Amino acid sequence: MKITDKIDHTILRADARAVEVRRYCSEAVEHHFASVCVNTCHVPLAAELLRDSGVKVCCVVGFPLGAMSTQAKAYEAYTAVKDGAEEVDMVMNIGALKDGNDHLVEADIREVVAASGSAAVKVILETCLLTNDEIRRACELSVKAGAAFVKTSTGFSTGGATEEDVRLMRETVGDRAKVKASGGIRTHEQACRLISAGADRIGAGNGLLLLEE
Repeated sequence: MKITDKIDHTILRADARAVEVRRYCSEAVEHHFASVCVNTCHVPLAAELLRDSGVKVCCVVGFPLGAMSTQAKAYEAYTAVKDGAEEVDMVMNIGALKDGNDHLVEADIREVVAASGSAAVKVILETCLLTNDEIRRACELSVKAGAAFVKTSTGFSTGGATEEDVRLMRETVGDRAKVKASGGIRTHEQACRLISAGADRIGAGNGLLLLEE
């Protein structure tokens, strides 16, 4: 299975250096990956390096906890898009979902979608912290708020993408949104299984590992 155009080549470590971002961008262009996903401080550099390459600039917002104010998330998204981001992966307010405060969860996502303009918003659910019912609710709220994708994980919590969670997310959103699997994906075989379960996009801290069949 050819998966290169489904890979978000991702570098989100706190100690990520500009030289590493440059390398990731070069690798993504060479292998025709879908995007390079970076922290918002690196968006201007990634946008410069990926201009006219066909590889998108993806960034994370409210990362990795999702527990800041909606206004802060929206402003981070707005400035990132202004700096060249074409996709915005935001962490939803997980605590609010668990509190049953669906209105806050939806409003939080909706504000980021509005602030992101034409950029596609992916909502990170952090499925390892959620029950199946909570995953379904989070997917429905994300779709209702205008998100383009629902995404499994930050890769910074207690677990990552599973086939079961991806399948549940796909069943819930149907064709109303796309699904991104991320967190702990380190082999081509694993990525293919997640795609077969319903993932449209794969986030990986080292996309090159996924090329080795």
